[in-house]
Amino acid sequence: MLENYVIYLKSLDEKLTKFFDMQRPYIACQKGCAMCCKNAEFPYSEIEIDLLMQGAMQLDDDTRAVIVSNIKKIEQDKKNAKKGETFLYDCPFLINDACTVYNYRGIVCRTFGLLSYDENGKIKVPFCCFKGYNYANVIDDSGEKISSEKYKATGIEEEPVAFNISYDFLTNPDFERGYNFSFGEKKPLIEWFIGDENSEKI
Repeated sequence: MLENYVIYLKSLDEKLTKFFDMQRPYIACQKGCAMCCKNAEFPYSEIEIDLLMQGAMQLDDDTRAVIVSNIKKIEQDKKNAKKGETFLYDCPFLINDACTVYNYRGIVCRTFGLLSYDENGKIKVPFCCFKGYNYANVIDDSGEKISSEKYKATGIEEEPVAFNISYDFLTNPDFERGYNFSFGEKKPLIEWFIGDENSEKI
């Protein structure tokens, strides 16, 4: 099934490349930014973890040791976090603001940076926008929609548009049936490693 999931990822990446190319005037993503790798939950399905672990197994011992150390720190932070609040953390696979398993990263990592639609059809803005990055030049003051005035002021011909690339949509059963694989259980990335044998394998 993992091979079929990789085929699905290849198809998804081709589409995402086109989307990012279309929206290039509004995208500030560059190597070393890593804002999307910090202070989040990072939803991951079981098959995404399987692929991620393949990448982790190819890393050198020193790099894996840093990742394990990162996981232990996050685990401790989670124990000290306030109950009832969403626990956010930096991805343990991020070292020196670079992803150590980039080619094996999950779907949420691949899609971040574009405007998308949530489950209610409302435009979802990447949070880096509020730090002056992606789409910051065309989002209105509410941070919820495109400002036509700001768009016109840019003089950019290509319009800023949102895509149907929410995590829930891209991991729905239609893709499982179409590509003959199963995403399996879904939960925040760190929960796959805290008290789980995956951390022992890194």
